[in-house]
Amino acid sequence: MASVELTKDNFDEIIGNNSFVMIDFWAPWCGPCKNFAPVYEKVSEEHEDIVFAKVNTEVEQELAGHFQIRSIPTLMIFREQVIIFTQPGMLPEEALGELIGKARELDMDQVRKDIEESQQSQSSN
Repeated sequence: MASVELTKDNFDEIIGNNSFVMIDFWAPWCGPCKNFAPVYEKVSEEHEDIVFAKVNTEVEQELAGHFQIRSIPTLMIFREQVIIFTQPGMLPEEALGELIGKARELDMDQVRKDIEESQQSQSSN
């Protein structure tokens, strides 16, 4: 599956309607982003059940600002509308595949429970 262009207009729809979304925040002038793009596209074709999205931070400054993207490329993974991973920098193909494997293995019920417990302990402080 080729990657989709993610914008503030289609963001909620794509995140809300897909259980696994990987996002590449990038910019046209960014050398590392250009080097990472073919790796991202190749891996996207190996995982048809995952939505691979790209956010052009030059065009979608509001979206990049919302997620406090300070460095590009930055990868972000949503599982069941929850951010489970964010990291700046490009990954080699093998590492990207390993990351996807680990993201698939997560027990999302446990992740949501951990988030809820963390929020409760923060609000009681």
